[in-house]
Amino acid sequence: MALDQYVEEEEEGMSFLDHLEALRWHLLRSVAAILIFTVIAFLSKSIVFGQVILGPSKIDFLTYRWLCDLGNYLNISALCIEELPFTIQSRQMTGQFSMHMTSSFVVGFIVAFPYVFWEVWRFISPGLYDQEKNAARGAVFFVSLLFFLGAGFGYYILSPLSINFLSNYQLDPSILNEFDITSYVTTLTMLVLASAIMFQLPVVVYFLAMSGLVTSGMLRAYRRHAIVVILVLAAVITPPDVISQILIAMPILVLYEAGIQIAVRLEKKRDLKRAKEEAENSL
Repeated sequence: MALDQYVEEEEEGMSFLDHLEALRWHLLRSVAAILIFTVIAFLSKSIVFGQVILGPSKIDFLTYRWLCDLGNYLNISALCIEELPFTIQSRQMTGQFSMHMTSSFVVGFIVAFPYVFWEVWRFISPGLYDQEKNAARGAVFFVSLLFFLGAGFGYYILSPLSINFLSNYQLDPSILNEFDITSYVTTLTMLVLASAIMFQLPVVVYFLAMSGLVTSGMLRAYRRHAIVVILVLAAVITPPDVISQILIAMPILVLYEAGIQIAVRLEKKRDLKRAKEEAENSL
């Protein structure tokens, strides 16, 4: 008997408590991976906090330099960001330490995400049929890829533009922008993680279409409703800046259209398989 067949038969005979025990170990290994990377990030304070977390608050940040180069190429001086008129302060005694812990945990979670999702997938996959396993092959890779693409979009595109808008927004010149470190880290974290989660839309559509819960026709029919929902979500997770809202909404709309094409391909494969089975049965 092959080893994988033995494991599948053993898992099929597992009781409810055995499944809970297996889930507990998957969760423990996931938490351990996050904690390991959290500790590494905590010890690398000058890099993680000084360069990564505070990066978008400095005018020499990569995105600002790209925008300035683009402005020089297009002869648009407004694209060059020469100043971010705000300061970051810590108004609570535990503010810097608590934000050091929080940012380290967020970095640890982002870095450990592929392993965490792999552990979750290892727990879920034995309950799938062989056809579903084949259809979901490469799920860990594509989910992780979209997660990092979304996090990168939130960090390099959405965050610096939002920070630039908020730092330059003033009701009156006499009011200075002095942001608390808690507010800054919370805003940056929300933008990055929200983008990473929103970029999972094609994966969600894929599994919904594979299970037959949605179809390409349904996605096309509710396209206008989806646009409204996406715009509302963009307005919720971004600052009150139209440019930032459009920037987060545009890739999500593209991913929605990609989800429609994914549903179309699944339906074609399903139709071909059904036609092949009907042809075999008719013989």
